[in-house]
Formats: sequence, C-alpha cells, structure tokens
Amino acid sequence: MYFSAKNLTGGYGGVNIIEDCSFEVDQGEIVSILGPNGAGKSTAMKAILGILNNSSGEVSLNGQDITKLKTQDRIKSGISFVPQTNNIFTELTVQENLEMGAFLFDGDINKRINEMYTLFPIIKEKKDQSAGELSGGQRQQVALARALMTNPKVLMLDEPTAGVSPIVMDEIFQHILNIKKQNIAVLMVEQNARQALEISDRGYILVTGKNAYEGNGDYLLNDSEIRKSFLGG
Repeated sequence: MYFSAKNLTGGYGGVNIIEDCSFEVDQGEIVSILGPNGAGKSTAMKAILGILNNSSGEVSLNGQDITKLKTQDRIKSGISFVPQTNNIFTELTVQENLEMGAFLFDGDINKRINEMYTLFPIIKEKKDQSAGELSGGQRQQVALARALMTNPKVLMLDEPTAGVSPIVMDEIFQHILNIKKQNIAVLMVEQNARQALEISDRGYILVTGKNAYEGNGDYLLNDSEIRKSFLGG
C-alpha cells in the first residue's frame, strides 16, 4: 500500500487512547476510519501525522519509513491534512487562503490556484471575498482546496462533513470523490458512517481505541452486526 500505519499505540499523559491500530490506503482510494464517539478516531489521525508521541508502531509512505519524522517533515514528504476546525484563515480572502496553502509548492502557484478553481467552481466566484463570510460548505471547499495546493499524494481529513446539512454533506462527499480521481490517497475520519462507506473503497471501525472491523465499503455497509451496532440499523 502507498500509505500505511501499523500497530500504532499512543495517547496522552501515559494513558493509551489507541492500541495496536493499523490502517492503509493506496493512491486513488478513499478509506474511512469510523466508530462511536471516544473510539480514538481523531487520536489515530494525530498519531499518523506525528502530532501524538506514539509508544509503538510505524508509518510508511511510498515504501519509506517516516515514523521518526516530525509532523512538518511528514507534510513535506507529501501528506496534507484538513482538521475539523480552524482549517481556514477566516480573515483572509479565498484567494489568499489558497496562496497560504502553497507554502511548500515549488511550481506555478497561479496555475495551481486555477486548477483548484476548476475543481471547486463556487470558490472561484468567491475568490475576493473574506473566507469568514462563506457558508459552512463553502468554507470546507476552501479548506480542501488549500490542502491540495501542495499537490499532495495523501490527503487526511478529520470530520469533513461535521456540522453541515445533508445536502451540503453530499456535495462535500462528491468533491472528495473528485479528489480521488486525481490519484490521491484519501484517509478520512467520519461520523456520518453510512454515507462515508457509500463512497469509500474500504473502511476501518474502531472501538475503544482498537481495530474492531475492517473491509471494503460494501461489506461493512451490508454486514448485519455492523449495521446494527454502528450504522443505525
């Protein structure tokens, strides 16, 4: 697999939140990390990014061990991350947000911005507007576009549809499908499990910080026990 995390164990203050967790995603794939509140999903993302000091486990990207790299060096190696909150500069315009996202991009920035406007047409219309004035769905599109400015190989998303309406959620998931077509590996944490699995190639379900189930999206959607316990029947 292009991007993998194996046997991650870690937490805060000596207390493990995740134990022996493993995930993997290939280029051109969407993989979801699911589970109930408190299962350790966002902690797992932090562990993969190196924000959390893991007591054990390893992370590799394109066959290279990046376990010992600091977070900023993992990002330089080709990983981009969109946190659930504080993922845009609200006081800056849409265009300025994209320019800020290009801090590690060594190509033609204007060309890259125009590529983002093609991928997210609505934010082109708003390019001179303060990002803080946008709707929740539009803000999330700015956050996705800003994360893609570095032309990453891996895109990590923490609750990309949090707090938006069902219609906007569908729009965001469609954008994520379009990102997948760019041959990017997408690894996302999601609370809207059923909808996430509908667009995911594979998924992992965490329970109390451990891998409980894993498989392709269809399998997890149609397994009766999983559907009853995690997908609302």
